[in-house]
Amino acid sequence: RQNFPGPQYPTRAIQFGEGNFLRAFIDWQLDLLNEKTDLATGVTIVRPINTVFPPSLNTQDGLYTTGIRGLNERGEAVSEARIIRSVNNEINPWQDFAGYLALARDPEITFVFSNTTEAGISYHAGDRPDDMPPVSFPAKLTQLLLERFRHFNGAADKGWTIIPCELIDYNGEALKALVLRYAKEWQLPTAFSDWVETANTFCSTLVDRIVTGNPREEADKLEAEL
Repeated sequence: RQNFPGPQYPTRAIQFGEGNFLRAFIDWQLDLLNEKTDLATGVTIVRPINTVFPPSLNTQDGLYTTGIRGLNERGEAVSEARIIRSVNNEINPWQDFAGYLALARDPEITFVFSNTTEAGISYHAGDRPDDMPPVSFPAKLTQLLLERFRHFNGAADKGWTIIPCELIDYNGEALKALVLRYAKEWQLPTAFSDWVETANTFCSTLVDRIVTGNPREEADKLEAEL
């Protein structure tokens, strides 16, 4: 960010998933909203699986460039590049479990976004609340929600707006059902399940954007242009 100075916003969103789609869809939209409105929302990315690819955005202070090419509403060809500043940092919970769990205790965080592939919203037998972390994304989310519930004593105004982008029907309802399943399986207090139901909003979404992969064949040309 020293080489590309610009605004940085407090972390108000957790994002499960570090792939191209979320970078060019959710994070791009948040970047525009930060510029045009008073949203002022930064993102902490949580890796849903323990992998070293793609390289962590921490190596470039969360900054990256999104290129948009196609036709505008008038049928004119457009090609534009934008430095995305909405991502603050990235956490691998297998390497920094304490930092990951601390996200649940941050009063500023209000949103959770995710794209863990179509198979990500699924049940994994054996996940436990004391795993560091659990395997499945829904179990990880349950773990974070439980930590938040305990830290804020079940405060009704400390729930999250949870917006999954996985391409399954009624993804919000499916994710909520799995959170409640883990709550029951883990024998968590009924008050926690009630808080999940009443203080949190699980949105069902249908996302719409074509995001291509890394344009390796054009990398040198694009780098020269940028």
